[in-house]
Amino acid sequence: MINAKCIGSDLDDFLEEEGILEEAETIAIKRIITFEIEQEIKRRKINKTELAEILQTSRAAVNRILDPEYTSISLLTIEKIAKFLGKRVKIYFA
Repeated sequence: MINAKCIGSDLDDFLEEEGILEEAETIAIKRIITFEIEQEIKRRKINKTELAEILQTSRAAVNRILDPEYTSISLLTIEKIAKFLGKRVKIYFA
């Protein structure tokens, strides 16, 4: 049986009602970043150690960067990742 309350609602409404919309959005953004990095790693045919050298960080930090669930990344690290990907970072409040 379909709950009439859910008819016409969307996923964002559901996540907001559950109090997890922001967390879900953050994880989704991190997964996109991780996917982009992994694609660039494959394109360049480099390993995690080489990526750590490019980003001027440790291999442990690269593992955290590539962990889609780990969302605590500094702006400096995001900037380094963007440069690696040939992109720029733009941050705005909506």
